[in-house]
This record gives sequence, structure tokens and C-alpha cells, in this order.
Amino acid sequence: MSGRKNAGKASPCLLLLISVGCFFATYNFLTMVAHGRGRDGPRKMLGGGAFAAGSDPSKRFHVALTATDALYSQWQSRIMYYWYREMRSRPGSDMGGFTRILHSGKPDGLMDEIPTLVVDPLPEGTDRGYIVLNRPWAFVQWLKKADIKEEICSYVLMAEPDHVFVRPLPNLARGDEPAAFPFFYIKPTENEKILRKFFPEEKGPVSKIDPIGNSPVIIKKLHLDLNLYTLISYCIHVNRYAYAVASALHGVHHNLRKDFMIQPPWDLKTEGTFIIHYTYGCDYTLKGELTYGKIGEWRFDKRSYLRSPPPRNLTLPPPGVPESVATLVKMVNEATANIPGWDEER
Repeated sequence: MSGRKNAGKASPCLLLLISVGCFFATYNFLTMVAHGRGRDGPRKMLGGGAFAAGSDPSKRFHVALTATDALYSQWQSRIMYYWYREMRSRPGSDMGGFTRILHSGKPDGLMDEIPTLVVDPLPEGTDRGYIVLNRPWAFVQWLKKADIKEEICSYVLMAEPDHVFVRPLPNLARGDEPAAFPFFYIKPTENEKILRKFFPEEKGPVSKIDPIGNSPVIIKKLHLDLNLYTLISYCIHVNRYAYAVASALHGVHHNLRKDFMIQPPWDLKTEGTFIIHYTYGCDYTLKGELTYGKIGEWRFDKRSYLRSPPPRNLTLPPPGVPESVATLVKMVNEATANIPGWDEER
């Protein structure tokens, strides 16, 4: 679609410039503390329940979700976890355990509903206003606190609250080669001048940098704990280029899977995919015409629910709206109808 090129809120250049500032702002702090234990000491990875019948234990992956105690993050996490539970034991799934890495520093009202590990946020002012930096710090603490050696899963899926599993997810990694989704707006060769500040000439052409973000990614725990650990502490989630550069610096190439995920409204069908990422607003006329950038007569946008969760039984889109959008709303409705206490304050 022609509108797809303008779908992002910030240009790749702007994201890279943010990365430069965040890189130096956080490196010294995080590398000093990354090797320390959290105040609660080591913990086991969480999550439980039945595995898919006949699944290969060597291919199972643990789902790791970074989140906050903000209501906006909570309701998305509840829907995400609902569909994880629905898909985990179905044929074709390699899903293992689940951990919500809560980087708010204190328990919240979902502790009994979602397997959760509480970690600390960055000290005040460290993020310099770029709050997303709490996510890499959350992963650093999780890697230290979680007793990953006792977990049967060999891999980790790095996931986000606004992911919905539309079908059982197999392990898309190929042995030591992680699997990742290629983003259309990640274009290393078009940003070589800036990327060379992090990826020097001796490392080879910038085309070695995969056009990916850190999520969704299925990667071996060994790579997280060893190969990428040094850079993951300040790169993961700083922006999408940062994780790609970190991987390339360590010689880690990803198996690029376009079928990993779709992003409505730009992707029209769920057939053949595994995850819906509902990061973009979906606005349409009552005739089913897309009005991206303008509030539609019918809309579903997660940002409409910053202070309260979406109500149960959302109105379905009008005829003519892509199947991907209709499926997303139906899945949100199914989750909210079956999650106990959906409308209660958490």
C-alpha cells in the first residue's frame, strides 16, 4: 500500500540519532551494574502448563515479555498471555514457559494471573527521558535472576505486550541461527554514514546488518547470555537498529521470516502468519475505506485505551475492512470475554 511508507511516527535517521545519544548515556551505567545480582537473588524462569503433544523439547522456547505496571501495558499483557495459553498446547507449537518481566520495581495486580518476575527500573534520570531504555535493563536483570539452566527450553522468544498469537508458534530458528521478522523500514544500506559509528569498516559492509528489531526474535539462550550479553544491556529496545547492529558485531545472522508477524492495517490477511502486532491504528470509513492518519468512522487503536482497557464486545469493523483487522478485533473480544475480572481495577 502506498501509505505504508509513511506509517512510522519517526524516520530511521531520527531513530538512529536517538540511538547515538542513548548509547553513550547508558553504556557506563549498565555495564557497571550488569554483572551484579538483583536484590531478590537468582530465580527460576516462570510459566507452566502442558506442552504440545509430540513437541521436541530441544526446540522449545521460553516467552519473555517486558512490561510495566501501567494500565495500558497491563491490558495488552493480559490479552497476549491469554492467547499464549490458548496456543501453547496446540499441535505445531514449540512454546515453553512464560515470564512477564515487570520493570516497575514492585508487584502489581497481575502477579497471580501472569507468571511475573519483578525487576528494577533504571534510576531516575538515567534514561534521559527515553523511557524505553528500561526494557534492556529489564532483560539484563532477568538474565541474572532467572535460573535458566533449570528451564527445559533452549531458546527465548523476545515478545511485546501488543503481540497476539493467531496460531501455534513453532521454533523458527535454525539451530544456532536465530529467527527474526524483517521490518520494511529498517534499511541499513541507506543509513551507512550513521551506522559506521557503531559498525566499523573492518567488520564488513553494512549489508551484514539484518533489517530487524529485537522483537519478535527467537534466539538461543546461550547467545543471549554470552554472545550478545555485552551489547544487549544497552542496545535491546533502544531502537531497532541497535539490536541489529549488536547482532552483526557478534557475527550473529538471523533467519528472516516474513511469516513471523503481520502488522494491520498494512498487512491484509492472517493466513500463513503466527503473530498480529497491533502497533498501528486502524481507521476506516463505514464503507471499509482506510483513512490512516485521520480518525475513522470505525477505528481500533490501542492508544485509545491509555487510561482504561477496551470494553468487552468491541464493535466489529464494517464490510470491506481487511480480514487481518477483523480477526484482530475478534481475538481481542474473545480474550476479554474470557479473562476473569477484565473490567476490574488492577
